Amino acid sequence: MVKLNKIYTKTGDDGTTGLVSGPRRTKDDLRVEAYGTIDEANSAIGLARLHTAGLPDLDAMLMLIQNDLFDLGADLATPDTGEPPAYEPLRIVETQVDRIERDIDRLNAGLEPLKSFILPGGSPAAAHLHLARTIARRAERLMVALARSEGEIVGAAAMKYVNRLSDFLFVAARHANDRGRADVLWVPGKNR
Repeated sequence: MVKLNKIYTKTGDDGTTGLVSGPRRTKDDLRVEAYGTIDEANSAIGLARLHTAGLPDLDAMLMLIQNDLFDLGADLATPDTGEPPAYEPLRIVETQVDRIERDIDRLNAGLEPLKSFILPGGSPAAAHLHLARTIARRAERLMVALARSEGEIVGAAAMKYVNRLSDFLFVAARHANDRGRADVLWVPGKNR
């Protein structure tokens, strides 16, 4: 159980932040950007959930994902140094990837077939889920860049999870749009 008694510590006043494992990094460090963007995606999902009360199955899936995203943030905030850790760090695991894949398949099974690309919008829930999807894609790009950086390791399950996350959010947005019937379709060249 995490216990937070004091919200401000003043330790970041110099533009640095502490990772879970102790070392300090600048607040614009790629690792900090990655887990900060995961937090941003989580917040966007929280906004979407304001509109999913009438979709209890979807809302329950989103709740699990929000918890997973805290796990992912903890994973990213605890760099794998290749050395044996002093404690067991929290990592995204394959069972979390498996669950999100099952949820994608479950939601996708009831959707209208795609006939065009979809414009972000439709219902308020769908619009917020599309926003969360684009934030998740940005987080994925940052995680890829981090994994390519010298001396940085990002776990394979974490990379899979963030890739599936944007897929889930796309399918979830369609589900929230009356199972795809209320999707806003792109019409190529419509305004020429």
